[in-house]
Amino acid sequence: MAFGRLERSSGPPPMSDINMTPLIDVMLVLLVIFMITAPLMTSSLKLDLPKTDAAQPSDAPQFITVAIDPAGKLYVGDEALEPAAFAARVADAARKNPQTEVQLRADKSVPYGRVAELIGMVQKAGLNRIGFVAETGSTTSKP
Repeated sequence: MAFGRLERSSGPPPMSDINMTPLIDVMLVLLVIFMITAPLMTSSLKLDLPKTDAAQPSDAPQFITVAIDPAGKLYVGDEALEPAAFAARVADAARKNPQTEVQLRADKSVPYGRVAELIGMVQKAGLNRIGFVAETGSTTSKP
């Protein structure tokens, strides 16, 4: 039995480089997955939107104020009108100056469809520039 020196050989030296190939492979696979799934993730929300006669907007030096209250009554300025009289008044304003701007004031409890009908009436009369009037302040709702 020979008792010799027990020499330990040192292991391989530590690697100082990072192998980028697996990282690149994983990133390319993720890129392909996102490219395939991104078009599928678009929202396909089906809504029954109200229909209206739309027209092209134009510049307006003058304006009239129209409003709709929660009960559905229509106003030109501060005067409450029936729908037929309202349409006649707006058409008269359009005949006088087709560049007239309409400032629309609607109560927040009025349904969207009713507001869209009002916009359709105004556009059908010949006034194309419509601005929505809102109060300034906090956007949080109070209980």
